[in-house]
Amino acid sequence: MEPTRIKGLTIAALGVLFITPDALLVKITSVEPVVFLFWRGLLLTLSFFAISWLRYRSRLVSEIHKCGFKGLFCASAFAVSTLGFVVGMKNTAAGNVLVILNTSPVIAAVIAWLVWKETLPLRTWIVILVCVTGATFMAIGEWGKGDPLGLMMAAVAATALASNLNMARSKPDSDMSVMLMFGALALAGIAALAGGAQIPSPRDSFFIALLCLVFLPMACILIQIGPRYIPAAEVSLMLLLETVLGSFLVWLFLGEVPPKLSLIGGVIIFSTLAVHGWTEVRRYRRAVRS
Repeated sequence: MEPTRIKGLTIAALGVLFITPDALLVKITSVEPVVFLFWRGLLLTLSFFAISWLRYRSRLVSEIHKCGFKGLFCASAFAVSTLGFVVGMKNTAAGNVLVILNTSPVIAAVIAWLVWKETLPLRTWIVILVCVTGATFMAIGEWGKGDPLGLMMAAVAATALASNLNMARSKPDSDMSVMLMFGALALAGIAALAGGAQIPSPRDSFFIALLCLVFLPMACILIQIGPRYIPAAEVSLMLLLETVLGSFLVWLFLGEVPPKLSLIGGVIIFSTLAVHGWTEVRRYRRAVRS
């Protein structure tokens, strides 16, 4: 196994750890979705620009230009996936949104196969299917608690996420993370036109700033970089950890107690991904020794 594969898995896993508080901090605020989207988009624009400038300095413009049309697609898909995630979180239980997002590895794998003719190893398909089984348990546990709008927007988020990562995968010589600032800016602009440019309460402002200036910028950039080293489906697969950890945080702080089937599904997902990661590390060590 190539060292870049371990690098990609590590980058994606770190991105997931940073994004874990997302569901909690979205749920904990009391602002309208359009207001949340405006500030999320605006603050992420500033954060993404600052991080990209620190990384590339005078080369930033050339890096942006190198991304081309595919970069604009990634920026647009990022905006759509964020819109779907936030509106979904605000209109249904966090578990429902995270469960539907679990379908993104399958969507990503199908897109990669149909559009880019990229296939996954059998072992990766097995991991995906086992994790989707775990997600199904969680979905059964949450059955009947979902608002149709929230569920629909979560499905939009999953599809946009899978499309974004696949497009980034198709051009590994370009760093698509520099395009995220444009997606965030578009999101802020749309929300502003919809009346979202309002000042939240000090409490909500604190949580929005904490999320959009600390956790999300690093999470989104790391996840966007991941497909340069591993298939988009595997990056999406790592995001399943957020389903488990994110639901746990919502339960811990907000009291949204997951049903027993959801707990079983969470254990299946977490255990499968842990074994998958351990197996990949062993494969890499054996390859290095040989």
